[in-house]
Amino acid sequence: MNASSTSHAQGAPSATPFLPQIRLYQDWLKANRGLSFDTYNALWQWSITDIDAFWQSMWDYFDLQSPTPHTQVLAQNVMPGGQWFSGAQVNYAHQVLRHVKPAHAAGFMAVICRNEKGQHCEMSWPELSQQVASLALHLKAQGVEPGDRVAAYLPNIPEAMIAFLATVSIGGVWSICAPDMGTLAVLDRFKQIEPKVLIAVDGVSYGGRDHDRMCVVQELVDALPTVQHVIIHDNLGTADLASNEVASAVRMAQTTQQQGEAVEAFEPMWLPFDHPLWIVYSSGTTGLPKPIVHGHGGTVIVALALKIVHNDIGCSYHPNSWGERYHWYSSTGWVMWNAQLGGLLNGTTCILYDGNPGGSKDNPDWGTLWRFAAEMKVTFFGAGAAFFANCQKAGVDLTQCGDLSSIRALGTTGSPLSPETQNWGTAQFRAVAKAYTPGHAVPDIWWCNISGGTDFCGAFIGGNRELPQEAGVMQCRLLGCAVEAWNEAGDPVLGEVGELVCTQPIPSMPLYFWGDTGNARYLASYFEMYPAGHGRKPGGGDAGPETGGVWRHGDWLRIGTQEAGGEGCVIFGRSDATINRHGLRMGTSELYSAVEALPEVMDSMVVDLEYLGRESYMPLFVVLRPGTTLDAAMQAKINNAIKVALSPRFTPNEMFQVAEIPRTLSGKKQELPIKKLMLGHPQEKVVNKDAMANPACLDWYVALAKAHLAKTAQVLENDDA
Repeated sequence: MNASSTSHAQGAPSATPFLPQIRLYQDWLKANRGLSFDTYNALWQWSITDIDAFWQSMWDYFDLQSPTPHTQVLAQNVMPGGQWFSGAQVNYAHQVLRHVKPAHAAGFMAVICRNEKGQHCEMSWPELSQQVASLALHLKAQGVEPGDRVAAYLPNIPEAMIAFLATVSIGGVWSICAPDMGTLAVLDRFKQIEPKVLIAVDGVSYGGRDHDRMCVVQELVDALPTVQHVIIHDNLGTADLASNEVASAVRMAQTTQQQGEAVEAFEPMWLPFDHPLWIVYSSGTTGLPKPIVHGHGGTVIVALALKIVHNDIGCSYHPNSWGERYHWYSSTGWVMWNAQLGGLLNGTTCILYDGNPGGSKDNPDWGTLWRFAAEMKVTFFGAGAAFFANCQKAGVDLTQCGDLSSIRALGTTGSPLSPETQNWGTAQFRAVAKAYTPGHAVPDIWWCNISGGTDFCGAFIGGNRELPQEAGVMQCRLLGCAVEAWNEAGDPVLGEVGELVCTQPIPSMPLYFWGDTGNARYLASYFEMYPAGHGRKPGGGDAGPETGGVWRHGDWLRIGTQEAGGEGCVIFGRSDATINRHGLRMGTSELYSAVEALPEVMDSMVVDLEYLGRESYMPLFVVLRPGTTLDAAMQAKINNAIKVALSPRFTPNEMFQVAEIPRTLSGKKQELPIKKLMLGHPQEKVVNKDAMANPACLDWYVALAKAHLAKTAQVLENDDA
């Protein structure tokens, strides 16, 4: 909600088309700061050069509240470690709950949820407030204090939002894993943060099947000695049927039903701007998943800037965006769950779907989400790029999915969206407009294609309602995000593919990694590729080494084109060895832990060849114990190990039995060189045989890469034909 929203909170729906949120912000800048810009690039340049002025404008525009004033915006321009809004006090839950009265008075719900069984629930803003207060008081009674960790093993349902808001409202630090993750993958995350409380689900439904999770919950409790209190949410109704110890844990429904003066008087506590909010996990290629800590204030201000100004998602009770309904399909294991949750920050009704968007294995149905969106009158519909590609391949006809004319924006992320899929979706919505709004001139559907990350819980590149669209291209670098593409020499390039870097800090960059002594893992993850100070001067150029290095994100990026320049950005996939399957990232080390635990597997290596919107292809290479062959039974055993320890999403497309895994002289698996070979990079540019411990094995991988590239070229040629 921008600063001018509150006075019109209970207004009537606007009779005119919505004004783009980015236009409202620029109008505000002109009226309140005397600033106007002829082009978006000029506005963007100001936002990354006059950093204090830009982020102060965000604070004022969104009318952020603090009982104490901040003394400065950015104390010192260093990365990492910049101190934002020193002296301010905030709370994520406070920003959400400030909307309770006006949103309810206007007649809007806070959260609406449907699962694949058709079970439907709607939660009003007062109900949300009451349940959050009740659970918060329960957690306090169990001894949860500011800084204590509360871990959750919950699906994408309103109870996960309630548990999060209750936790952070009293200063607890939240962390969640999805119930489709196996015990080992969850423990790799939760063991690092030593939670005091575990809030878990008894089971989930997915793909037409019920999956009991009570045994997994018991395993989690047994392996987490710091857990002093367990809360179970009855999702399937199997908790009482379980025979294990955790079945006697308190039920979540009991903890959210308190009424009375204490609940009515409850207010989220004011916390320092950089108080830890949540711990999310972005896996590296070695070691345990990185437990990334974000702060309350940075997360709130960046989420509002992204969601409103760039994603054009307005407040449901503001006349300009009256009736906004925001849906982004996600599991709780993906940062887009955090993004969906962020709709509440702006007083927007959040529309959730819990289940498989493609129906069951026996009865695939990629129209499921679309019919739900039509019934719920969703206005912003977001999903992973792979979802839209699957709809296209399945031949979904959106005109047969109900009246989708309320949708005015489509959001995608997770992997690059191909031009073909975007053009398919645009054509589908032209047909929807013709079928459901005949005689009306309806503009083409707006695609809000974004790219960011769990790492900083935001986006670097995304949408702008006022810029032209081009299929397969994201419209611009986001305000406040000093994003560049750098070549191998560390120079910014336009119209060429380079490393995605961010040269200036933004408020939602991690505070630190949990348990990371001396910031060693944090620095190694993002800041060690380029010399400290290189490219760090706001507006361009070098600064002193004391400013630290630029943020290197691990993506290949092209900004504009050689021929026409422009603002448009294309992500070409990961420039590191992280696995990106259907928008979910996993460190290769986690897969190796699962596979190499099998006695038959001596060594292994995996690469993910997701690149520029092509369908993800992930081969797994295994060295097996002598006398063992990679027959169907062995492949099934390996796949099952991955499914149980990680998730079915990370089973490979193909397996190869190899004599050796290529390694460096120091023993590191050479995932990235093999990945680049299989993407078509010249051998001499991606691997140095002199640096290999076993160079003789490389010939086999070179031959495989040639065969794979030839096969890919033939498939693309057939598709074009």
